[in-house]
Amino acid sequence: MRKTKEIRMAAVVLAAGALSLLSGCGDGGKEAIRVGSKDFTESLIVGEIYALALEDAGYKVERNMNVAGSVVHTAIIGDEFDLYPEYTGTALLSVLQMDMNSDPDVVYETVKAAYDEQFELTWLDSSQVNDRNGLAIRTETAQQYGIHTMSDLQANADKIRVCSQGEFEYREDGLPGLAKVYGEFPFASIKVYDSGLKYEILANGEADVCPAYSTDAQLVNADQFTYLEDDKHFWPPYYMAPVVRNDVLAENPDIAEVLNAVSAKLDTETMIALNAKVDIDKQEYEDVAKEFYDSIQR
Repeated sequence: MRKTKEIRMAAVVLAAGALSLLSGCGDGGKEAIRVGSKDFTESLIVGEIYALALEDAGYKVERNMNVAGSVVHTAIIGDEFDLYPEYTGTALLSVLQMDMNSDPDVVYETVKAAYDEQFELTWLDSSQVNDRNGLAIRTETAQQYGIHTMSDLQANADKIRVCSQGEFEYREDGLPGLAKVYGEFPFASIKVYDSGLKYEILANGEADVCPAYSTDAQLVNADQFTYLEDDKHFWPPYYMAPVVRNDVLAENPDIAEVLNAVSAKLDTETMIALNAKVDIDKQEYEDVAKEFYDSIQR
């Protein structure tokens, strides 16, 4: 009886192992690809688009979304997932801790070479999504004073009230650094508000300018908010691209073509609109990603 039971158990284990092997492959015998993302709207949307594209190409996909930005790099080099969307500026400044550079091509080639050498990670083609630091201004104020660029803002700073989150006036990539490039900004006032309220503060007319990211969902309302042009290129570029583990790419080289095709369809204006559907219209990011992916297949 004991021996019979052991034989039966062995058969169960073998069957489970076979099922496990089968479940790790998609159509055509392709291995499961683990797709990650950071823990904010934009990254979740794009990570899901990557996943949909890979599934459409015949892969089985495991989703490891919503990873904190502070640990996402450690997670991918620790083999917790295979690919995710990253930003060139983040890689240059936060991961590699190199000096700021405002040339998009130089930054991309720098991080691409360093990631391959140091981390065995590959940067695929860059999209035209540039989620960089900057300033948003009330459109009404911009029109009143003719402010469209950071140089225009500097020339009219004495009329402008700033909504800060407590860091802009002290960080080197904030006001101190801006002053070195554009000259001093003698703002009428700088007051600190909660970051989540900044666009509400602008909309209510309590301030005129706030620190912003160039793909913020609220920028879809161009009649309310205007993102100022960094005409002297102070801030580094933050272009989005897929980052993939080298070993996974070597085993599945067609991943590059699949994801590069997605990146070719993404730009800053498109990303603003997608973010707005989630953050303003309160749609689920998976639904927004699916709708966009379907649209680029037509």
